[in-house]
Amino acid sequence: MNFISSRLIALSLLLAGAVPAWAAPPTIDTTARNAFIVDFDTGAVLLDKGADQRMPPASMSKMMAEYVVFDFLKSGKATLDDMLPVSETAWKTGGSKMFVPLGQKVRLEDLLRGMIIQSGNDACVVLAEGLAGSEAAFVELMNQKARDLGMTGSHFANVNGLPDPDEYMTARDLATLARHLIADFPEYYHYDSEKDFTYNGIKQGNRNPLLYEDIGADGLKTGHTDEAGYCLTASVIRAGRRIIVVLAGMNTMKERGSEGDKLIEWAYRVFNDYHLVKAGDVLDQAPVWMGEVGQVPVTVRQDVTVTLPRASRDAMQVKAVYDGPAKAPVAQGQTVGSLVISAPDVPTVQVPLVASQPVAPLSAFGRMAAAAGYLVFGKRN
Repeated sequence: MNFISSRLIALSLLLAGAVPAWAAPPTIDTTARNAFIVDFDTGAVLLDKGADQRMPPASMSKMMAEYVVFDFLKSGKATLDDMLPVSETAWKTGGSKMFVPLGQKVRLEDLLRGMIIQSGNDACVVLAEGLAGSEAAFVELMNQKARDLGMTGSHFANVNGLPDPDEYMTARDLATLARHLIADFPEYYHYDSEKDFTYNGIKQGNRNPLLYEDIGADGLKTGHTDEAGYCLTASVIRAGRRIIVVLAGMNTMKERGSEGDKLIEWAYRVFNDYHLVKAGDVLDQAPVWMGEVGQVPVTVRQDVTVTLPRASRDAMQVKAVYDGPAKAPVAQGQTVGSLVISAPDVPTVQVPLVASQPVAPLSAFGRMAAAAGYLVFGKRN
């Protein structure tokens, strides 16, 4: 039997007001072959068009190389001032280039900027050979990190995203990777927002078109090959709320920018984050069996924020649900129930409710008296 707190139902009704009919989930058409939008903080999926379809990532795979380099830096295995040698293999690498000089050494930070801002394929090879000994060894590190991050739809065959049948990613994995780049390496993520970089007298601009607009974009990477089409993984933050947008398979550079603008505006206009509960706030009193007191105040371990369509906000319901009275002794922080949050067009969210203070058990005599009272009156302590 589930025990539902009338006090939390009252809170739910206060939040909800009149409950309208539930509408169809909001969506939007896009010319992108694959599109995926996710809220950075809550992980709520705002748009899913072929998010799990394998696709050639083109230069967006450089985000995985970036992650591995950042990991070298954060772990102390490399520094921004390290000088890495340019091999003939790196120098000859085709496609977009940083134009590294053959036979010379290049500072690691310059190579980072060359890879991220200029999308230099040659910079990627120099980094791979200098940090891991060979491109193949570095690619294995990329694949291992992808597995560690739960990117089950991705595999890397080279360090820079040049066409290869064994090089593929999914839009969902790209969003996962973007979220980790931002969350795991805040001290290095700023490189993704830089608009241009000059190396060896050659100035090149960042290929991310959104960085040049006043829309809150601060990363991450574009890509293009004949098979992949024009692609984009973008991060946008407004008023403290960040979303990640992944688009692939567009026909032109202009379309890539316009579709990115359209979907970003849609995501912010249609959805919003709602901060419901702060960690430590007492939300309800949970029933306790055989305790020195019959109830214990409950709270949540972390702040509770949900992402909802704005049109669904008035229909949100919040309930405290218990499987039954918690049996004493109850430890502080012990899970005693769930806070259940539901609203139209989004999956139901369940957050553990925990005891905010301990409850000691009754003495032996007290337990006997409580058991007798239950047998006679059908009431629990």
